[in-house]
Amino acid sequence: MADMSTATHRTPLTDWTVVVPVVALGALVLSWGRDLPGFAVALVSLCLAGAVLAAVHHAEVVAHRVGEPFGSLVLAVAVTIIEVALIVTLMAGGGDKTSSLARDTVFAAVMITCNGIVGVSLLVGALRNRVAVFHAEGSGAALATVATLAVLSLVLPTFTTTKPGPEFSSAQLTFAACASLALYGLFIAVQTVRHRDYFLPVDTGGSAAGPAAGGGTDGDGDHAVPPTFRAALISLGLLLIALVAVVGNAKAVSPTIERGVADAGLPHAVVGVIIALLVLAPETLAAVRAARRDRVQTSLNLAYGSAIASIGLTIPSIALATIWLSGPLLLGLGPVHMVLLALTVVVSALTIVPGRATLLQGGVHIVLLAAYLFLAVSP
Repeated sequence: MADMSTATHRTPLTDWTVVVPVVALGALVLSWGRDLPGFAVALVSLCLAGAVLAAVHHAEVVAHRVGEPFGSLVLAVAVTIIEVALIVTLMAGGGDKTSSLARDTVFAAVMITCNGIVGVSLLVGALRNRVAVFHAEGSGAALATVATLAVLSLVLPTFTTTKPGPEFSSAQLTFAACASLALYGLFIAVQTVRHRDYFLPVDTGGSAAGPAAGGGTDGDGDHAVPPTFRAALISLGLLLIALVAVVGNAKAVSPTIERGVADAGLPHAVVGVIIALLVLAPETLAAVRAARRDRVQTSLNLAYGSAIASIGLTIPSIALATIWLSGPLLLGLGPVHMVLLALTVVVSALTIVPGRATLLQGGVHIVLLAAYLFLAVSP
């Protein structure tokens, strides 16, 4: 794994992976709650991009120490927790215009992970070995969890009749929140304890790659020395700093994004798409780098794990936040998005069931993401 051996022995204070998260956090502190001019937005955006790259590096150090699937879990959960904080913060200060922000951001996260991250990872894996190989059992279980959570939280509100519009009643929202937490907890138990082997990378022959596959080998297959506990702990702290900087700086530039979206005459849902793209950037880069190292299963763990965490943690958090948030909470998807979700689930199932994928499957997922992005801009 690139840069892992150096990260094992030293973490110099002048290293860019240490400096960039701290600088990005400083930019967040200086820009928080202020109306930024153009040059300041550009500087904050640069800090945001640097924090994304630093987050990927530190996530790989932690993953190399703890192995798969725990490494993927660390990044997915950390990103999602801070994403939830961003959504709640924006909803608290945005009024009625943010009533659909949770739905738009969560659905965007599902489409980006299940089509964008999965598609790019399969393309990279297939280009390297002609066929991308993974565990159908683990990925299929993850996909089933994503589909169930998405339907319970984003489709059913459109059809329930207790409240008018695409909203849940208080009792229905409570049930959806409890069901989401229960499914998320069950998935984590299966992924990390009972059937951990289903989520470990496999070699090109389709067999389990062994303990080293969880992050114990470098890109050439030679064993790399795992980082020390101290180095992994430092990287975990810097990962959290970097992720806070990513999401916080995304919020700092969000007023500029909202003005740009409004000035361009685009739907307000585009704001949720842009936020999801920014927040998921670390996971996307980490997934692509894993696929380049023949660890497509790790990429799928990141993709589906992020989708599960996005729904499973966001819906309960929003349900809790409605205690003090005013205004409606629109969760139900419209007809176009429901069609895209159904097509994504069907195509994903056909991709996952064989346990092997080619360039075609990756291309199909990329086209589905492109269709979603285009229809978000031009509904």
